[in-house]
Amino acid sequence: MITGNRFYNLVLIFIVAVLGYLTYRILDPFLSPIMWAIVFSLVFYPLYAFILRYVRYRAAASVLTLFAIFLIIIGPFSYFAYLLTLETVALVNRVQATEGNLLQSFLGHPVVSTFVQKLLVVLRMTEVEFYEAVTHGILNVARESTGLIKTGFGNVVAGGVNFVFMFLCTFFFLEDGPALIEKLESFMPFSRRHRARLLKQTKDIVVSTIYGGVVVAMSQAIIGGITFALLGIHSPMVWSLAMFVSSFIPVVGTLIVWGPMVVYLLFQAQYLKGVILILVGVLAISSVDNILRPLIIKGKMKMPTVAIFFAILGGIKFFGFIGFILGPLVLALFISVFDIFRYSEEERQKTENNDQ
Repeated sequence: MITGNRFYNLVLIFIVAVLGYLTYRILDPFLSPIMWAIVFSLVFYPLYAFILRYVRYRAAASVLTLFAIFLIIIGPFSYFAYLLTLETVALVNRVQATEGNLLQSFLGHPVVSTFVQKLLVVLRMTEVEFYEAVTHGILNVARESTGLIKTGFGNVVAGGVNFVFMFLCTFFFLEDGPALIEKLESFMPFSRRHRARLLKQTKDIVVSTIYGGVVVAMSQAIIGGITFALLGIHSPMVWSLAMFVSSFIPVVGTLIVWGPMVVYLLFQAQYLKGVILILVGVLAISSVDNILRPLIIKGKMKMPTVAIFFAILGGIKFFGFIGFILGPLVLALFISVFDIFRYSEEERQKTENNDQ
């Protein structure tokens, strides 16, 4: 039979589970802006605390911090997105207008031509059929890219709502941050030392990922964009953004952007530009990652590189772009909680042995 206390606990667990699920469904449409608000609050809280020392009013300090966030991040990013949109449209139009000349030039290269001839034998296709198939594929990619751009413009309203919601959440997280953290600590079923460890690790991972990742990504994107522009490569802003995003991928990083471009330049017999891009990629772009990231992170993310690699990729797939932070964070917290559990079990066994 189920005793009264056990029945009470089962009912309580059931009610908490149902209410927790309903709360999740209510907040689900806003999870992304809430997560970004938490990230911005953690990163800019030192600035908020500095302003609070002079302003004395928490609400006013929060407003000034939000204004600083807008000036530092949102404003330049919005202008960058505007320039990127213009360059992307121009790039798509250029591909649609000149795909024939580009394809003929590429397929006319001796190495590519030899490979294509062997491929035609395997595929049992004529050169005309192969050329038409490749041209059709390029046009489809261009049309899909144009469609994605139009879809992006259609989502501006939804993005604006999330943006406003994120700013509101950031305002309250900055103003009530310490109280929220104390409340969160009270819900953790761990000792005070372990609670402090988890919270410190969360802050360290978020801040180090943001500071280290963004600084490195921006540096690599700026160097890459300037190099592409000086070499006369079309749409350097697009390639710069591609480097910024790929910088968050461990191991390969920006190599997946400038590496294929080197191959393309060499195939086009632009050997000097290809060699220059190789030198800049190896000596400048990659060196930024090797020099800046260790200085900023300083070993705070104590996980193997391969674990960080899969955590970032899995996090981006599951959470979206913010997954490059949440992926490693979730994995690190899982490892920490497991260590706490193991430590607690060892302490319990020692206590039992001493009692015997």
